Amino acid sequence: MADVGGISVWVINICVVLLLNLFSTASGDALGVKFGYTGPVGPNGWGRLSPTYSACSNGKSQSPINIISHNCVVNKNLKPLIMQYNHSEVATLVDNGFNVGIKYGDNAGSLIVDGKTYNFKQMHWHSPSEHTIDGKQYAAELHLVHFAQDNTIAVLSILFHLGHPDPLMTKLQNKLNELARDVATHKETQVQLGVIDTHEIRKHSHKYYSYTGSLTTPPCTEIVSWYILGKVRSISREQVEELRAPLDPTCKRNARPTQPLNGRQIQMYEAQPTP
Repeated sequence: MADVGGISVWVINICVVLLLNLFSTASGDALGVKFGYTGPVGPNGWGRLSPTYSACSNGKSQSPINIISHNCVVNKNLKPLIMQYNHSEVATLVDNGFNVGIKYGDNAGSLIVDGKTYNFKQMHWHSPSEHTIDGKQYAAELHLVHFAQDNTIAVLSILFHLGHPDPLMTKLQNKLNELARDVATHKETQVQLGVIDTHEIRKHSHKYYSYTGSLTTPPCTEIVSWYILGKVRSISREQVEELRAPLDPTCKRNARPTQPLNGRQIQMYEAQPTP
């Protein structure tokens, strides 16, 4: 779990508000400073763009990371992730400029980790993937973002390789195309999805990697518990292009480079076969 012992509650609250503001806007400048993934506003310069972004360059527990599988510690005390996503929830497809995502209202469901409940609030895509496994970068990565009552954050990460279309994105295809058209004509940067089956987002957690890290976009705050599923899913090349189509030109490839571990330990959960 994320260690927030040295961070005051008001700082955590501010960081959560900043994250929610980032996700509710149509550009990467929700905090007054635009960021991107290329040139002067790219990841190497994020920490210099604003004092608010200082953790992006000074933080010691940054995300994403490269997961070296043979260095992971199998923790037999880890439990399966309990994903209690509801069958339906009013949702909105959003172009944030730096990523495309879906934001949910109340009661979208929850993630339970070691008895602690995190409420499901939003999910968004990165392409290519931000996390890598043994140096391998995947075609895309989906982040499911959850908040606990103490404002700590748990992010469930799903990696995708190129192959068959992803069923969820297939259902969103018309809305993604509508979003891209609206953005191109400077119209709305969000499209109402109505009722979406959040239950089908649930993925089995027979294997996952866990570590303590940060947000992967400014302000890069270090209050995130990461859970990267070991099962790699499939996405088509066309679907990757659909995710990139509405984005700002500096954010078409919106993956932050992997960050140093700085002594952090990556733990691994793997279900034991039934006798």
